Amino acid sequence: MPFTFLHAADLHLGSPFKGLAARDEALARRFSEASRKAFSELIERAIAENVAFVLIAGDVYDGEWKDMSIGHFFNREVAKLARVGIPVFLIKGNHDAASEVTKTLPLPESVHVFPENRAETRYIESLRVAIHGRSFASRSVTENLSRSYPPVEPGFLNIGMLHTSLAGNPAHETYAPCSIDDLARHGYDYWALGHIHQFEIVATEPHIVYPGNLQGRSVRECGPKGAVFVDVSEAGITGVRRVIVDQARFAEITVDITDLASETDVTNQLRDSFVQLSDLAENRLIAVRVRLKGSAPVHPSLIARRAQLTEDVQSLLHHVYEDAWLEKLVIDSREPDELIGPDFGASSLDIAALFAELEHDPEMRKVGEQLLQDIGNAWPSLQEFVAAGLTEELNQLLDEARTLVLARGSGAIAPVTGRE
Repeated sequence: MPFTFLHAADLHLGSPFKGLAARDEALARRFSEASRKAFSELIERAIAENVAFVLIAGDVYDGEWKDMSIGHFFNREVAKLARVGIPVFLIKGNHDAASEVTKTLPLPESVHVFPENRAETRYIESLRVAIHGRSFASRSVTENLSRSYPPVEPGFLNIGMLHTSLAGNPAHETYAPCSIDDLARHGYDYWALGHIHQFEIVATEPHIVYPGNLQGRSVRECGPKGAVFVDVSEAGITGVRRVIVDQARFAEITVDITDLASETDVTNQLRDSFVQLSDLAENRLIAVRVRLKGSAPVHPSLIARRAQLTEDVQSLLHHVYEDAWLEKLVIDSREPDELIGPDFGASSLDIAALFAELEHDPEMRKVGEQLLQDIGNAWPSLQEFVAAGLTEELNQLLDEARTLVLARGSGAIAPVTGRE
């Protein structure tokens, strides 16, 4: 009998969006709400599709916190599935292992959580399906859990559930590492994986699939997010269909300002580059990182007027798309080489040399990093944000300081006199 099941992972309900909150608390709250709405949308789509069962391959929650409202929310949503006879099979991932919620709140009887100390098999006899899985016992699992999974069940459609980084991924920590061959040798028909937040069909013989997460959590997770419907016939797996349920998105737009000499030119270039926003958002809330690159005479002026330029960029985003918000403006442009050469005079060369020494002075860098760390300690909401980008932020501050000093020394931009 043909049927369809749903494979999801990495819900991260309750994610605090700390990096975004450090810049805009209201926007962070909207993204946090979007995570819940995305899961509600997924439940509605599962019921509408009349799926036979639901698989959740780890990281339902987002770590060590005690806000029971998130746990109650998850319970209410999976209870909707229970009322229409759709069972849920769940493994705990690294974030769930640190969650107090998963240890206290009872789940509906239709939700089957796999044990942490061994791999176990659950059967759906009416469909001749055998589901094998194992939960994380702790946040950091470095052993190859796939080796403990049971042999294939003859006469059944065999599905393995595993929260794993496989052989490794630069964007994620290495947990429960294993190879594609490790999974394939079990002879299962489908491996429902979690942990990697990008959708990927890793292999098709057998099917090894990452559905990705339901909702992007930072600018490192841009684009559509969701889960997958898996279609099954008497011959086995016949198709994997992606279902998009995210309610908010991140995007990064890089704008080349090479050779631009005025801020008006930059504004026009930005406006032209933002025309793609509506297509990227697809009627959703969107947070955008705007990155300026290239060699441009206007670079010192952009650095000097960063605060005003930031406001201008936000206005331009709203001109194109009403619910687009600036996540961060990154000025990765630079001055043309001929503007920072000998024409600036001996004193400018001395200043440039001084900055070059400072940038590579370990004592100076140590002091600078400590100052940034002190900022994070003074404002706890910024602590994780500062720590994550400590080196990048320090390098950017030094680069901007050098640009401002050299440009003002050469007369390229006016010195500060009073308010700007």
